[in-house]
Amino acid sequence: MFKKEDQKYNLISYTNEEELTLKEVLLDKLNFSVRSISKMKREQSVFVNGVFKKPSTKLKKGDLIEVKIEEEMANFEPQNLNLNILYDDFDIIMVNKPPFMVVHPTKSHFDNTIANGITYYIKEKNEKVKVRFVNRLDMNTSGLVIVAKNAYAHHTLSVDMGNDAVEKKYITVVKGIVENDEGTINEPIYRPTEDSIKRIVDEKGQASITHYKVLERLNDATVVEVKLETGRTHQIRVHMSHIGHGIIGDELYGYVDESLINRQALHAYSLSFNQPRTKENLEFKAELPNDIKNLIEKLRKNN
Repeated sequence: MFKKEDQKYNLISYTNEEELTLKEVLLDKLNFSVRSISKMKREQSVFVNGVFKKPSTKLKKGDLIEVKIEEEMANFEPQNLNLNILYDDFDIIMVNKPPFMVVHPTKSHFDNTIANGITYYIKEKNEKVKVRFVNRLDMNTSGLVIVAKNAYAHHTLSVDMGNDAVEKKYITVVKGIVENDEGTINEPIYRPTEDSIKRIVDEKGQASITHYKVLERLNDATVVEVKLETGRTHQIRVHMSHIGHGIIGDELYGYVDESLINRQALHAYSLSFNQPRTKENLEFKAELPNDIKNLIEKLRKNN
């Protein structure tokens, strides 16, 4: 059992409830891998009632198991970017990413990224955290990004994502009037060449499933809520374009009119998942940014 008040970003604390070996608890109750258990043994970072114990140790009910997490910080330059941080606990930080901000430094965007802003934020809190992103958004997509504070949280949430246990919803504004009130696009997405940025619908691709629901019909445009069942690169952009309703402002797949909006009108507005340790359901919503609100207003007025 995890007691919430005993958890720290660098310490996992678990009260044993059955007569098992330490290895069994680490594998079955805490979902550690065999590899990470070997590492704990080597680094002597797992304790029972305050004393280092080997994985073969037999446990009694009520024994306190503690796993120390010691990590080097990633070498992102800390920058005060006034990030909009919606939530912060011992495992995760939830950020509402503005449009035009890159998640992670790249050759062309080496600073002013979410990673730089998060590094500043955690240094201010005197935490030593290696920044790990559980999900990523394109530079021109706004909305919710989960940052894991330790490998344990990152692994747990990544497994949950793979098992469709993380609910991801987006709001987008697409060109044209979507006739059906709701629907599912089940089309494989393929990258035609190694260096291609653009993806296409092709039977050679990976299975990709997108559910959509019409929220409002505007002047030759539709506001749509999209729920992802799979998480392929550019999935929503490719799928909406495939059904003839490209995202407004999307230069690669959609319809561009800079008098309406100067980026793709796509916002990751809702995330629901279980906290990695306590398993309580966490649900987050990020309000639509002003540029998408303004776009909707313009298209309402013209309607």
